[in-house]
Amino acid sequence: MKIFYTDTFPIPLPEKHSFPKEKYSLLRKRILEIQDSYPVDLQIPRPATDEEILRAHDPVYIHRLQNGELSAKEVRRVGLPWSPEIVRRARYSAGATIAACRAALAEGVAVNLAGGTHHAFSDHGQGYCWLNDSVIAARSIQAAGLVEKILIIDCDVHQGNGTAAIVKDDSSIFTFSIHGKNNFPFQKEKSDLDIALENGADDKVYLKALANGLQTSIDAASADLSIYLAGADPYEDDRFGRLNLTKKGLAERDRLVFRSCLEAGLPIAVTMAGGYARSVQDTVDIHFQTVLAALDFKNGKDCS
Repeated sequence: MKIFYTDTFPIPLPEKHSFPKEKYSLLRKRILEIQDSYPVDLQIPRPATDEEILRAHDPVYIHRLQNGELSAKEVRRVGLPWSPEIVRRARYSAGATIAACRAALAEGVAVNLAGGTHHAFSDHGQGYCWLNDSVIAARSIQAAGLVEKILIIDCDVHQGNGTAAIVKDDSSIFTFSIHGKNNFPFQKEKSDLDIALENGADDKVYLKALANGLQTSIDAASADLSIYLAGADPYEDDRFGRLNLTKKGLAERDRLVFRSCLEAGLPIAVTMAGGYARSVQDTVDIHFQTVLAALDFKNGKDCS
């Protein structure tokens, strides 16, 4: 299974910043430890090109982002300090999702160990997200003539507001977001299907809602490819999550998504999205569970 990574491109951040940049290298280390037992093919992707990025983003915004011309207010909205290095990392992360989509179409499933930057709008960034890799990848794959319709399954605990806004008039990309009702972003956009859960929702409540949402969205989308944002932040000990899912429940979430897509004949490109547990190792554990579930799916093992 092809797994794309971008953690070799550093993100310069203040020492005590809340963004857990170390989770990416720790996750890749965990995967390297199983290479002898699992058929994994770790690759650095190429960066997304301007042409690919501009299918999702406003050219004035991209020019200003690339050249460091954003205002202090615009940078604060993202919550990450601007730097040429962080823009380069965003380009590579979007390229990794494009590569994962292409590999998934060829092999059934592939993984980007980053990505899921679903708060980026066409003309501005937000919530740790500069570029919307899901829409960039979806439209790049469509432009290449590889698919017509795409389903985005967003299981990050925060609504995929940027994604929903960018594709609101695009019937070829179906957006399904299951998220915390009372969580960021506090002004929600309208996805094709939104399931908003109350604070404290547990494994049972979440999985029942997800199963219904998957059935509805898969039927409605009639898609040729799915992009799965496998956020670790619905976890019960996530600093920003407000839900109450266990690691076991999150593993079942992954299996449910893979099983539902398998039954529908949908290839899956996986991105990691958010994860802010008090212990970064918990976040890495949850993302690693997702990778293992993808490997089971790729190798034809039962995802039930």
